[in-house]
This record gives sequence, C-alpha cells and structure tokens, in this order.
Amino acid sequence: MKMPKTRRTYCKWCKKHTVHKIKIVKKRKRGELKQGQRRFRRIERGYGGYPRAKPHGEKPTRRHDLRFTCQECGRSSTKKGFRAKRLEFV
Repeated sequence: MKMPKTRRTYCKWCKKHTVHKIKIVKKRKRGELKQGQRRFRRIERGYGGYPRAKPHGEKPTRRHDLRFTCQECGRSSTKKGFRAKRLEFV
C-alpha cells in the first residue's frame, strides 16, 4: 500500500489541523526485566507444562504502528493502525 509522507491532521497539543510527518515504528526487543516477564519466568520454572495456550495459526498481514509528528510543535501521536502486507511512503 502506498501512503503520503505527510498529512494534514488534527494536533491535540496545538488544538488545530497542522501538517504531520508519518513514520513506521519498528518492533523493538522486549524488556527482560519487566514485571510481566519476571512473573512469566517464575511460573515457567520447575515441573509442569507451559503456562499459556499454544498459539494456533498466524495472521496473514501485520498491523503497522504509525507515528504522526507535528511539524509545528514536534509532538508525536498515534492513530489506529491498519493491516497491510507492505507499506511504503511516496
């Protein structure tokens, strides 16, 4: 899917419509010391099965994480992501 690099949309900090630059945020490595991860490792220890159900199947596409950066104030916001196999900016 092709998408423009900039878009005029509402900025909740400027309280008006301004030009926003759009970029895709890449997936980062999960924190190994987060509370949920520590809890998971504790449950996983010892005898017994895996604590969660086995995931079945895979989604055909991924939902893109888009960040909209206001050109006036420089603040970033997110909008609801959508599914697309490949996303490129023109």
